[in-house]
Amino acid sequence: KNLAVELLKKLVNDEIKERHRKNVVESEKFSKMLEKTVNRYNTRTITAAMVIEELIELAKKINKAKGRGEELGFSEDELAFYDALETNESAVRELGDKALRNIAKELAEIIKKNVTIDWTLRENVQAKLRVLVKRILRKYNYPPDKQRKATETVLKQAKVLCEGWPK
Repeated sequence: KNLAVELLKKLVNDEIKERHRKNVVESEKFSKMLEKTVNRYNTRTITAAMVIEELIELAKKINKAKGRGEELGFSEDELAFYDALETNESAVRELGDKALRNIAKELAEIIKKNVTIDWTLRENVQAKLRVLVKRILRKYNYPPDKQRKATETVLKQAKVLCEGWPK
């Protein structure tokens, strides 16, 4: 095993885990990129030098992603919800960026107001949040066939984010 490759892979993976605490969708995207690069190296499709180069590029993308929210005028929480909504390409096409931005801001606000300390354990609170999320999605005409997946992704994101929110 190439020690430099292993060390760089671990560092990138640690960065991805750190991003997971803030943005589930983004971390999943970076995890897939890392996995693809490592698989190509393990199958000898690329050399150690090439994998190191790709891992460095991936690390740069992760670092750049950290400042993406500011560039877009979002808080970290709003960006995470925006990314959760943006995974649906048809919604992006149909609604446009402005609507998705508004939805993300509203979701961040409404979820912060409605989470309780034990909300991840209480089904009634989760059900209330699900209804609130769906209501916001309908308000902006989010594609009905994609609302269920979007709601699940938003709630998954909320579970990760709320761990860092003050109670």
